[in-house]
Amino acid sequence: MKTLYLDCGMGAAGDMLTAALIELLPDPAAFVRELNELGIPGVEFKKEASVKCGITGTHMTVTWEGAEEESHDHDYDHAHDHAHEHHHDHEHDHAHEHHHDHEHDHAHEHHHDHEHEHEHDHGHAHHHSGLHEIEHIIEHLPVSSAVRADILSVYSLIAEAESAAHGVPVTEIHFHEVGTMDAIADVTAVCLLMERLQPDQIIVSPVHVGSGHVHCAHGILPVPAPATAYILKDAPIYGGRIRGELCTPTGAALLKHFATRFGDMPVMKTTAIGYGMGKKDFEMANCVRAMLGETEDSTGEAAELSCNIDDMTAEAIGFAMDRLYDAGALEVYTTAVGMKKNRPGVVLSALCRMDDREKIAREIFKYTTTIGIRENVMKRYMLWRKSETVETEFGPVRKKTSTGYGVTREKYEYDDISRIAKAQGISVAEVLKRIK
Repeated sequence: MKTLYLDCGMGAAGDMLTAALIELLPDPAAFVRELNELGIPGVEFKKEASVKCGITGTHMTVTWEGAEEESHDHDYDHAHDHAHEHHHDHEHDHAHEHHHDHEHDHAHEHHHDHEHEHEHDHGHAHHHSGLHEIEHIIEHLPVSSAVRADILSVYSLIAEAESAAHGVPVTEIHFHEVGTMDAIADVTAVCLLMERLQPDQIIVSPVHVGSGHVHCAHGILPVPAPATAYILKDAPIYGGRIRGELCTPTGAALLKHFATRFGDMPVMKTTAIGYGMGKKDFEMANCVRAMLGETEDSTGEAAELSCNIDDMTAEAIGFAMDRLYDAGALEVYTTAVGMKKNRPGVVLSALCRMDDREKIAREIFKYTTTIGIRENVMKRYMLWRKSETVETEFGPVRKKTSTGYGVTREKYEYDDISRIAKAQGISVAEVLKRIK
């Protein structure tokens, strides 16, 4: 199975991800030319060699109207103006040039609203664009509908995070750098690269987010910034002795959108390795490493926890099943059985990851009347799954693709199909026939 593994031991930002993925292509220079032919107003991509701790990689610079937009990645200020002169070099305390230094110009999202003082030389004042304006720009890019949907999804993640962080509706979120052309360029580049590489699965390492704090227009914020922390909920993250913001909101949104799962590097035969460099120097190589290769079909262990129940209503059992799914169970089901004294009952079974056994057991005891749980450890064979959004005559529809063991299966999201069927007054079968 074609697998892309992203090592984010020094965080992630849009320009670093772009640089790492470009190195996986057979002709990186040709792809840079393609990016410059997209016609994003005022934007130019430049690729250059960079060395960190003795490792040679690629650094990507995006200029807008001939100047580097200082960083970005943080920048959505919900409300307005902070002419954030972003200069990333963010004061970010972080010495991460934020952007990882990334020369971010990169739209380092930093939205932190950061007033950043960032020292940049070009103090260009930033525009503030709402999500509607961003969507308008994206709709006119000469890219496939799938790439366009990916770009919009990434921006939606960022806007939702900013909305939650600032306590304002998504419609009132205004993007600083992240809304400017060079930031759109970073997100677009990563989405185009993912389409070009076409991995069957994307595994992302636990993400190093940095430590300390960052200075923003709203004041001093902790690292990870609120928007980054929100986006990476449910993903494994960690801090460390490196002070500064290593993972930006834009980087976090790209990882969250594309990751099939977060975890350790799998057993794989690598065919290409790319290093996307940030701008600053640390005791550790400031880079994102991308590894493309082949993994074997997947197997793994799972635990099945089960109990017999004969004194709960159907509604109460259904409620318990929902809570078990919420707690992370992989599968929950019931089996009708006959119990003592000829009473009808059910066996409630929950399949879960080995590390989740105790948590699921606690939930079973909490939401059922059982006084005992059995455990079976089993091996399971799995197809790898990925989700994508495709454009149809009815609008965007989510699709799940499962591959492995010599088979490939596709299934459209039922909620999307049923919504279209109701709106069009046709059957589910007719919707499926027409979108296929």
